[in-house]
Amino acid sequence: MDQRSPREILASLIAERGDNYGALSRLIGRNAAYIQQFIKRGTPRKLDEKDRRVLARYFGVDEALLGAEEGAGVEHRSIGKLGTKPRKIIKIADVPKLEIEVSAGMGTIVDGEYTAASVGFDLHWLRNLGLNPENLSIIDVKGESMAPTLSNGDTVMVDMSDRAERLRDGIYVLRLDDALMVKRVSLSPRRERRALTISSDNPHFPTWEDIDPALVDIVGRVVWASRILT
Repeated sequence: MDQRSPREILASLIAERGDNYGALSRLIGRNAAYIQQFIKRGTPRKLDEKDRRVLARYFGVDEALLGAEEGAGVEHRSIGKLGTKPRKIIKIADVPKLEIEVSAGMGTIVDGEYTAASVGFDLHWLRNLGLNPENLSIIDVKGESMAPTLSNGDTVMVDMSDRAERLRDGIYVLRLDDALMVKRVSLSPRRERRALTISSDNPHFPTWEDIDPALVDIVGRVVWASRILT
C-alpha cells in the first residue's frame, strides 16, 4: 500500500502526466486555484467524493489512493449515468495562428510574424501524425496559384521543424527573394545537382525549374489544411 498522503500522490500524478493545477481544477468544475490549494495548503482537507472519482478516472488509479475507502476502485461509469461509457478526457494543444498570410500567387513581402490567436488541437491526434505542437503554426493562404489543392482563404498548419534538412517532394511555405509563399517543391532526380522545382498546382501560374536550394529559405512543410465551405 502506498504510504504517501492523497495530496502527495495527486501531486506526483500531475507531475508525471505534465498536467497543471488550473486545468485539473476546471476539469472537476472548480475554480482554477482549487487543486493547488488542496495540495499546497491542505484546503479542503480531503477531496469531495465526486471530485475524487473524476480525478481517479482521469489518471486511471484506484480511488483509495486519493482518499477513498479501500476497494473503491476506478470509476468505469459516467457519474450518475449507470451503464454508460466513461467520458474520454482529451488533452488540447494550443497551436499559434500567425497574423500573416502566405501567398499562393507571386509572393508576399513579410517584415515580421505575429501571433494573432491560437487554435486548439487534440494532442493525441497531433502525436499520431508525428507532430510536436511546439513546432507548429497556423497560417492563412492568399491567392489561387495552388488551387484546387489550396484556395484563397484556406488555413494551413505548418511544421516549422520540417525544413531544408528533411526536404522532400511536398507542399512547403518558403521564402524566395524575400517573398513568402506556399508552393509545391520537387527535388531534381539528378544526383549530381540538387536543384529544386518550385511549382503551382494551378496551371495558369508559373513554375520555376532548376532553382539552387541555397536561394530558397524553407520555412516549413504544410501538414494539414482546412477551408470554409460555402
